Amino acid sequence: MAVPLMQAVRVGRYVVKQHLLGRKRYPLVLMLEPLFRCNLACAGCGKIDYPAQILNQRLSVQECLDADAEADAPVIAIAGGEPLLHKEMPEIVKGLTARKKYVYLCTNGLLLEKKLDDYEPNPFFSWDIHLDGDKAMHDSSVCQEGVYERAVAAIRKAKERGFRVSINCTLFDGANPERVAKFFDEVMALGVDGVMTAPGYAYERAPDQEHFLNRQKTKQLFRDIFRLGKGKKWRFTQSPLFLNFLAGNENYHCTPWGKPLRTVFGWQRPCYLLGEGYAKTFKELMDDTAWEQYGTGAYEKCADCMVHSGYESTAVMDAVKRPWHIAKVALFGPETEKPMAPEISLENQRPAEYKYEAQVAEQVTLLDSRKPARGPRVRVHKAKEEQVAVADAAD
Repeated sequence: MAVPLMQAVRVGRYVVKQHLLGRKRYPLVLMLEPLFRCNLACAGCGKIDYPAQILNQRLSVQECLDADAEADAPVIAIAGGEPLLHKEMPEIVKGLTARKKYVYLCTNGLLLEKKLDDYEPNPFFSWDIHLDGDKAMHDSSVCQEGVYERAVAAIRKAKERGFRVSINCTLFDGANPERVAKFFDEVMALGVDGVMTAPGYAYERAPDQEHFLNRQKTKQLFRDIFRLGKGKKWRFTQSPLFLNFLAGNENYHCTPWGKPLRTVFGWQRPCYLLGEGYAKTFKELMDDTAWEQYGTGAYEKCADCMVHSGYESTAVMDAVKRPWHIAKVALFGPETEKPMAPEISLENQRPAEYKYEAQVAEQVTLLDSRKPARGPRVRVHKAKEEQVAVADAAD
């Protein structure tokens, strides 16, 4: 199975405990984004469009450990930016796995072979490599040739070293079902332990706004892919009910609090995909966020979203309520022939608000206010630090 049995048991026990305690909202996966800087500039990404002084910020080891203590979720996904640009990442991973948290370190793979010696195989640790399809698909997605081959080479090397390795496959408008199905066959043959897949979210700052899927196209695409995968035993790291949702068979609503995000700005409201504001603490995020104002049918920016960061937790919670249903879907796979579940009405959604520029200005002002008075010699040293940061990013 894609998820180790012990992990499935521990996460399942955690979810059942939350239900027994009567908690309406609780985290399932802590999303950690310890930096925004990346060594790629993908057309569909809205995470790296920040000025240099923000891109140079990092969460410290202690801040990452504190975020885990606040949220206390059983699973932690470390994303970015490119996490392997963070010089303290090995210490962060070691600290989190020592707490018996299941850590998925997301990376584009470009630095993986170089950094492998900094990590050790661990039942609580897995690499999560970004691969958006075959060579042509992926290199087009990341806007750079040769990335696919380097990522595949890194996967092979990591597997040789005994690491668990999964891939993160984001699909966009124009994806061909037969081609995606063939790609899933190839990564299974490559020996990856599992696949996480989802449609791309339309980040408002992404350079390419023409290739994001709407919900109807998403459902049809995944139905066509899953139909081709019948009997092939593809291993997914996601709940069977989330896959069933992607194929249009579940009328789920978003539960963004299930995967809260901690960034260099704080706790992001309302989710990993939307930066509509920031809380200073996890408790403030959970207690003071107007959750009812977000999600498909409630907010224009959420209209086409079917991403795991919003809906995976919904599927897991549903599995606890309907264990017979998940058993059926796990056994037979997502439904691909019957009529799809009714779509959520968008008639009453509130219009989108655009806060990016104001948020950036606020963060830059905050950073400037924290700078101590410095003499000429210190300013020269600062310039050298900035040169090192730029060199790290180009590594």
